[in-house]
Amino acid sequence: MPPKPNSSDQKTHLEEDICVHIFTVSAAMVGVCLTVIGIIRIVITIRNADTFADDLLALDAVLFLISCLCSYFALRTRSIRRMHNVERFADVVFMVALIVMVIVCVVITYAISFA
Repeated sequence: MPPKPNSSDQKTHLEEDICVHIFTVSAAMVGVCLTVIGIIRIVITIRNADTFADDLLALDAVLFLISCLCSYFALRTRSIRRMHNVERFADVVFMVALIVMVIVCVVITYAISFA
């Protein structure tokens, strides 16, 4: 019968799993932000309209990049305490970036509807 992992090992594995998810999703969201910036710039050029949504998306891409780098650092660190702190910071930055993404969606919708 294989030995049962203790709760500390299970918790560390779960935290690493969450950190991997933050890392992968943040990296993908940086790409999404850059793609939408390009699309918005094309629309702005064609319609001769201006919006600050692309500026917000650039900020959002930076926030997702910070979250991605922090989660990568948390995965690479050997200290459990440091991993917890960096992972918590990456999680907070990721949530802020998601909120900014929602704000960008509202700005884009407003710009399309009333332009």
